Parts: sequence; C-alpha cells; structure tokens
Amino acid sequence: MSHAYNVAVRWTGDRGTGTSGLRDYDRTHVVEADGPPPLVGSSDPAFRGEADRWNPEQLLVAALSQCHMLWYLHLCATAGVVVTAYSDDAGGTMEEEPDGAGQFTEVVLRPQVKISDQAMAHAAKTLHAEAHAKCFIARSVNFAVRHEPTLSVAEGVAR
Repeated sequence: MSHAYNVAVRWTGDRGTGTSGLRDYDRTHVVEADGPPPLVGSSDPAFRGEADRWNPEQLLVAALSQCHMLWYLHLCATAGVVVTAYSDDAGGTMEEEPDGAGQFTEVVLRPQVKISDQAMAHAAKTLHAEAHAKCFIARSVNFAVRHEPTLSVAEGVAR
C-alpha cells in the first residue's frame, strides 16, 4: 500500500527586488497542506533566517522524534505497557562543507518515558528498538538515529 503526502511551500520573502542579491531577500516561507494550519518557516539564523520560524533542519529532527514516539506508544499499547507520560529532548548534528553543502551526521532522541508499573520496565525499555525499526522517517534517512531513553516508574527511576 502506498501513501501520498502533499504539501505546498510558498516563499514570502520578496522585499521588492526578488533575489537580486544574497542579502536582498528574506528566507521566509509558508508550508501548507490540507487539514493542518499553515506552518511558518525560514532558514536557520546561521543562514540568514528568522529565529522565530521553523527551519527545515528542526523539522527533520522533529519528524524523527514524532515518528519514534508514535510507534513507541503504539507498541506499548499493544504490549500492555501503560505509558503515562512521554517527552523527548532530541538533537541533530549537521556538518556543513566549505562550499555550503552539508548533511546530517546524526540525530539523538532522548525520550523520557513514565510507566505505571515496575513490572513493565523491561518491555518498556526494549520497545524502543522495535519503534526505531518501524519508524518510517528513521528508515528513510542515511544517517544514524540513536536513542538515549530514560524510564521512570511511578515514584522511582529505572535505567
């Protein structure tokens, strides 16, 4: 079965002279799709972008984090592991080359998972590997996606 994902990206950064020079236009844009509200974007501030808008690099890290979380929660639910809280402080590393090209070399997901019962701890820990193996986004990238999960159980922490 195949699924299609369509988005429209519209540049909004013309200051009146288009791309007449590298400093003469903004990197601002809007990402739209049927359903969700528009997402305002720009380039990273290091590349003349706006800090108050999402940049593609952040969105890639966010997509990996979201995909892992959604698979993990699904797998926990089907395995009888009751997750009561989940958060992730994910980070990615991109290496830029002298000519301006670059690529991600790694993304590290740091999920902090809270479960309801210590008896579920082993399954809760091991399900991260299966979530990674099933994540559509992680399976589609050509760089390492590592996981450094922390698990808390009711009142204590299990590592």
